[in-house]
Amino acid sequence: MHTAQLLQHISDLIGAKHVLTHAEARQRYEEDATHQYQSTALAVVRPASTAEVATVVKLAHAAKVPIVPVGGNTGLSGGTWAGSSGQQIMLSLERMNQIRAIKTDSRMIIAEAGVVLDTLHQAAAAHDLIFPLIFGARGSCMLGGNLSTNAGGSNVVRYGNTRELCLGLEVVLADGQIMNLMSELRKDNTGYALKDLFIGAEGTLGIITAAVMKLHPKPQAYATAMVSLPDVNSALHLLNHLQELSNNAVEAFEYMPHNYTRRLLERFPAMQAPFGEPVEVSVLLEIGATSARDATVNADGSITIMNTLEQALGEYLASGLVLDAVIAKNETQRRAMWEQREAAYEIAVMREPRLLADVSVPLDCVQSFLEQMQVHLPNIVPEAETVNVAHLGDGNVHYTVWLDPNGIRSAAQNKQLKDELITVVEATAQALGGSFSAEHGIGVYKKDSMARRKDPVALSVMRSIKQALDPLNLMNPGKVLPDA
Repeated sequence: MHTAQLLQHISDLIGAKHVLTHAEARQRYEEDATHQYQSTALAVVRPASTAEVATVVKLAHAAKVPIVPVGGNTGLSGGTWAGSSGQQIMLSLERMNQIRAIKTDSRMIIAEAGVVLDTLHQAAAAHDLIFPLIFGARGSCMLGGNLSTNAGGSNVVRYGNTRELCLGLEVVLADGQIMNLMSELRKDNTGYALKDLFIGAEGTLGIITAAVMKLHPKPQAYATAMVSLPDVNSALHLLNHLQELSNNAVEAFEYMPHNYTRRLLERFPAMQAPFGEPVEVSVLLEIGATSARDATVNADGSITIMNTLEQALGEYLASGLVLDAVIAKNETQRRAMWEQREAAYEIAVMREPRLLADVSVPLDCVQSFLEQMQVHLPNIVPEAETVNVAHLGDGNVHYTVWLDPNGIRSAAQNKQLKDELITVVEATAQALGGSFSAEHGIGVYKKDSMARRKDPVALSVMRSIKQALDPLNLMNPGKVLPDA
């Protein structure tokens, strides 16, 4: 089947207006959030149902045309890059945006892959529940992409990654078969964990079209604070203490060092540093009280969980383990604190060229990682500047480096330094028992890292799985797995 015939068949199936072949119509799909990966697709196809996805995939399989699934296109690793050959179909799931059901008693939501994350938040909130996957791109990223990259975010410390929030999946396989794994069960021990295989696979094994996701009780009150600490290890000590006091109700524990805050205030002058000026180690922490006892409003107007936090911070201030602290007294102050953390991507991309590394290490090794990189970095790129942040509660460090802030080197020199630096970042994380990829996925950006750092036997098993499920290599080809 020629490509023209293929596109005509697809147009007959889903409507010509949903098969975008002109360059202008394809443009917003073909460039990712980082603007580093520009594609030239054969067409952008926008099916509206699982049955339509399955038929499109069957037709593409018969014609041996690769498919690149795309959601909100907010990824940072080139996972939706369709190459420049013009021979791949980009399959947008944006029209598959229905919430099929909300089951409040069993606390779950059944939604299609094209539902925007913020829509899930609003749907859950209408029932006094939460879908606790939280990060800056929530207004445009989609559930299918969240699942395909096993997205993390700020609330992993309490609720886990996307994988921990998922009960069941609906998946279209490479040959167009629909696999129904839409379990609503909390226990289902019936062989291989196929659901988990597709979460984090970035569309290389099949296309996620719908999912059953867990909901959680909405906290009745929040206790939120910015805290200045002597070092990262002191922060870990504080985290453990707050977990004990709150019955593991710490929802976020976000690290923002001095230079990040300095650049934040430069980019957003209207924002105010919580302590008057940037401090060396600051942490945004939040506790979510779900019990009526902790959310009680006392006679003096105070809230129990905020009193608990204030008392704990007071004790740590007296001992010197905390240097300063500001507690949000209302929702306006709470949102102002969160805005400083959620601006991280806008800060990271203020300068080019840049290195966006997304590593994870054991919690008690975060300080070691940062200290070791503080030694290595000047030896490789003396002029470099870091604007790091971290999900300190789960050990995920977003190690961001502006390689040439003064513009003194050529593009070729900067690329060579970037390649050298990323190998050092990976090696440092790996030596501490960590990973070179925490939550952004592999895409094409980290394929070389996979070749260098992933266990060779594990890579061999992954290739066997890919070959078994997608022998023609049509599902998001060129992603995740390094070239053999």
